[in-house]
Formats: sequence, C-alpha cells, structure tokens
Amino acid sequence: DRARFQNRSLPLPRVRAALSSGDSIHATAEPYAPLAAAVAGSRPFFVTGHGSYVRYRRVTRPPFDRLYGWAYRRSTMICVSHYTARVAGAELPGLRTVVVNNGVDAARFAHLPPLDEPLTGPTVLSVGAVKARKGTLELVRAMAAVREQRPDAQCVIIGSLEHEPGYVARVRAEIERLGLRDAVRLLGHLPERTMLAWYGAARVFVLPSINAGWKFEGFGLTLMEASAAGLPVIGTRDCGAEDAVVDGVTGLLVSQRDLETTLPGAILRLLDHPDEAARMGAAGQARARSQTWDRVAEQVIRLYRQA
Repeated sequence: DRARFQNRSLPLPRVRAALSSGDSIHATAEPYAPLAAAVAGSRPFFVTGHGSYVRYRRVTRPPFDRLYGWAYRRSTMICVSHYTARVAGAELPGLRTVVVNNGVDAARFAHLPPLDEPLTGPTVLSVGAVKARKGTLELVRAMAAVREQRPDAQCVIIGSLEHEPGYVARVRAEIERLGLRDAVRLLGHLPERTMLAWYGAARVFVLPSINAGWKFEGFGLTLMEASAAGLPVIGTRDCGAEDAVVDGVTGLLVSQRDLETTLPGAILRLLDHPDEAARMGAAGQARARSQTWDRVAEQVIRLYRQA
C-alpha cells in the first residue's frame, strides 16, 4: 500500500536491488519492459501500454524486438484505451490485456482564471504538441472552412513547437497561405495560469488526432482535461480518443479519413448550437470528476491483488 518513486537514472545493480522486493513488478512505460521482466522472475509482471510503443516491432531492431516480445508475453498489459488494447493484441496475438483509462486532475480545472486579453470572437482551443499525429494541419484547414460561415471564429493552439520543426514550418506556411495569420495562433508552451485561462475562455476544444504511419493517439488526455474545464470536445475515431469522448454526450467524434469535411462541420455545430455545446460540456465535466487518478490507482491496485 505504499509507493516509492525514483525520478532519476540508476545503475543496473541498483535497479535490480530496488526491484528485488515487492509482490509484483509494474513497468509504467513500455521501454522499461524488458529490464522489469528480467528482474520480475516468477512474480506477477505488468506493463502499461500507452499508445504507439505497443507496436514494438516498429520501434526496435533485431534482436531487441524479440526481447520486447518476450517481455510483453510475460506481462499483463494495462492499456489506457480499448484501441490501444486492440493494437497491442494484433501486434502480439495472445497478449493478456486489460483496459484502465487515464484519469484527470479535475480539481486543477475547477477554478479557471480570467484571460488577460480581449477576445474578438468565439475561440476554438487545441492543446498538444504541434506534430503530424495531432492533426494540426487539418485543424488549420478546418478553420479556413469554419471562417467562411463564422468570420469571427478564432483558433488557439497551445503546445510544443519543438518535436517536428519541419511540420511546424508547414503549419505556419499553411496559415499564411490561407490568410489565417490573425485567426490561428501557435502559442507554444505557456505558463500554467495562462493555459488554464484559455481553457476558460474557449468555446470548443479540438484534438483531431491522426494515425500517422505506425503512430497513433493512445488516449488523448487533453480531451479529458478540456472536459474537466467544462468544454465540449471534438476528437477522432479509430484511435484512443474513442475512450476519452462519449460521442454525442460529452462531445463529438469525427472520421479521420475526411477531416477537412467532417471537422469544420463538427466545430460549426458546437459554435452554432450553444445549448447543445453547454450540455456536452456539463456532461463531460461530470464524467471527468468521476475519472480521477485515485480511481485509476484503485483499479490498478485491484489488478495487483488479483494477480
């Protein structure tokens, strides 16, 4: 019933010593699975499957792929979404999986500070690193279509601009090409208070995740965080967002295959129907308040005790 955290690199002998006690071993990130499996011995062994890295053959090269396969077969994989569990099972048939959705710190979003700047129109918010898997280009193009009917609509994108610099350059070029310089803003990382203020000021939250090659959205935590802030949310099907959004209840799920058509329609629906948007925001907020990290911990501890 106690947890100890080591947030630093340790020499292998110290890792072995640290893992020598305990009734179960749990690797909470996929890259640590082989080492944890080797140390676990006959003890119950768990791995958390967060997303793309459950496709271990795409990440590792021989002979390390066989090492990961061995470790995963030894484990019960705790997947953060049903989609992640399906991908993991397809990657390694017979793998034992169980789904425990991510939680959210709802208290963090309970009292949102005011925004320190005036708004010129309804704001669409997206939070996440600017990279292909997050569908930022598709969101920019969707905003061009949205503004044909709602010329005052704005879009604010918060998140790292460092992961895929070439992609960020393409996004900036598309904003210029579509004449959206004053309508779509890439703000990069922001202080916590400022980011929370944008959650409070926005009308709609969008995370248009795309399965980019072998990479996919494992859950879409910012969708749940936006729900905690009382926002109606828009995510995509065929990825982990299917667990973060209850379609038609807490928000909308749209097809990845035709985002340039489906995404503008979803955004306009929520902007043009504020009563429906408010109902979805309230339903999402209630759901987020029940999906706490304490509840997630209870589910995982139950798995430990059943092992």
